[in-house]
Amino acid sequence: MPTALITGATAGIGAEFARQLAARGNDLVIVARDADRLAATAAALQHAFGVRVEALPADLLAPEGLAAVDRRLADDRRPVDLLVNNAGYGIRGELDENPFDVEKRHLDIHVTVPLQLTQTALRGMLARGRGRIVLIASVAAFTPRGTYSAAKAWAVMFARGANIVYRPRGVNVTAVCPGFVRTEFHDRMAVSTEGIPSFLWLQAPQLVRLALRAIDRGRSVVIPTVRYRIVAALARVLPDRLATSGRFRSRD
Repeated sequence: MPTALITGATAGIGAEFARQLAARGNDLVIVARDADRLAATAAALQHAFGVRVEALPADLLAPEGLAAVDRRLADDRRPVDLLVNNAGYGIRGELDENPFDVEKRHLDIHVTVPLQLTQTALRGMLARGRGRIVLIASVAAFTPRGTYSAAKAWAVMFARGANIVYRPRGVNVTAVCPGFVRTEFHDRMAVSTEGIPSFLWLQAPQLVRLALRAIDRGRSVVIPTVRYRIVAALARVLPDRLATSGRFRSRD
């Protein structure tokens, strides 16, 4: 059976990737910080889908945690066929307001961590002549909305360039750019989403189904649903001031 490794796999988009990939018959390696929640998720997936699920507890912002996941990806005896770089979070405040360490950790989880894991996975996949690598970006990548947008824009450009180079060698690299998705993301940021129109919200199962369809086709960038493709297209041509309107408000 092919094996998929998913970071941030116990909630939201990552958990839905785990469910849908397990339903396809993929064995899984799931990564998250909370060991108890991870073990419960692994047991539930094994029971529901009859696949092997390896729980790998790791804090990807801690050197030892990142090293543990990196070693698992480098293990040629247990090859990983699909890497989903999903772990991430948002932060509140502007650059001048936040401590540097807060901004650096935010950049690391969205750029440094997926860069390292992708490089390690890529080397094994190229040696085997096949593989798929996914980066969960955001439609925010197409708007100038601070350091979160900047980090997600990196993921988009990285996937585009990598897919050009490596797709002819059997390895596809895809950036998935969702819009607003019903997950824990905004609750963890403690921001209000009251002003977001209901039609803009996606459910995680729909998002992942559309994403997997594009990943299967070897696409470098996928923006699920027509509504968000329109949003991304408008963001490219609107003046910056309009493209950044409607920032989130704190719930404090």
